[in-house]
Amino acid sequence: MQSFRARLAWRDHFVQKLEDEPALEWRCLHPAYEGLRPAMPDAARLEAWCRGETGLPFVDACMRSLAATGWLNFRMRSMVMAVASYHLWLDWRATGQHLARMFTDYEPGIHWSQVQMQSGTTGINTIRIYNPVKQGLDQDPTGAFTRVWLPELADVPDALLQEPWRWDGASGLRYPAPVVDVKAAAAAARDRVWAVRQGDGFRAQAARVVRKHASRKDAKGRFQRDPVRLKKDDRQMGFDF
Repeated sequence: MQSFRARLAWRDHFVQKLEDEPALEWRCLHPAYEGLRPAMPDAARLEAWCRGETGLPFVDACMRSLAATGWLNFRMRSMVMAVASYHLWLDWRATGQHLARMFTDYEPGIHWSQVQMQSGTTGINTIRIYNPVKQGLDQDPTGAFTRVWLPELADVPDALLQEPWRWDGASGLRYPAPVVDVKAAAAAARDRVWAVRQGDGFRAQAARVVRKHASRKDAKGRFQRDPVRLKKDDRQMGFDF
């Protein structure tokens, strides 16, 4: 019951964010991120991500499963959004709209806050650049989930299922090559995001977001909304490689 009550509190927190700032559905919570990614996303990359044809098996399996069932667990939702935002460098408004159409449990307040959190545009949340290969190995260690949704990888050995491009028989697969180099794309995204965080006025705007939207608890673990200051060295740059 304690966990259930906590989830209800989180739901209210995110719904309240949208109530307080309706523009977060179409505008970056931290204004410094406006223009970071192209307003008109790469059409080919966006289509590949939506259809589950990026050449990144665990991402593609998740997207195909979502299209068929209308649901993904929280870790998978975070990962597909993060890969779209960082590795594919797609604007969250385009990818967020696709996910909103797909999720059977779509709730605007929760959805758009999470979309911005996972794309790194809030200015206050930890930035996590998920490695889709590592996530596939960690979350689907036997490959059972991936193989259900990617039957074209049936002949790929288990050890290379999340990196089929490394298999000797990759050229004969009816499966696309990766649209990006995972490590290179992550490094480029990290540098771009970090450059924004070093910009003039970034911390002042981040403090404003914290005062208005950050979640806080009292000594008894109950949510409260009192102002707090950002730490002097607010380098929330944790990477889930």
